[in-house]
Amino acid sequence: MFKIYSRYGVIIAVVLIAYFLLLKLLGLHQYPVLSAANGVIYGAGILLAIKKYKAEGANFQYEKGFEVGFLCGGIATVLFTIFMSLYIFELDTEFAHNILDSWNMNFNKGTLILIISIAMMGISTSLVLTLAFMQLLKDSWNTPEGKRNTM
Repeated sequence: MFKIYSRYGVIIAVVLIAYFLLLKLLGLHQYPVLSAANGVIYGAGILLAIKKYKAEGANFQYEKGFEVGFLCGGIATVLFTIFMSLYIFELDTEFAHNILDSWNMNFNKGTLILIISIAMMGISTSLVLTLAFMQLLKDSWNTPEGKRNTM
């Protein structure tokens, strides 16, 4: 199980980084609305990881599937947040100020709030998508075998 969620977590992070760098290359990285595609990237990776885990095991349990999906997204979030921290603090220090200026805040804007926002969005996206995908992929109790689980 560790092998599945670590592999897919790294793949998601690499695709997120590549997407960000592609936006940077096109000059579109200044528009936060384009980060909505991050949800699609997270969703595809988490869904593939849960499906892979379900295909490998004979007895698919909800808890284990949830663990695979959420930890997959968690690993991707940590790696992407580390990359964005390095990018914001070392490579392009004006990027964070430009993003925060577009938020129209009237107080001292630290770049740490942007890093915290990236981490919170990644974890919440992972949680919500994992819960949604587990509803699709869990075993149904509406089958003759499943009826034995009712009272």
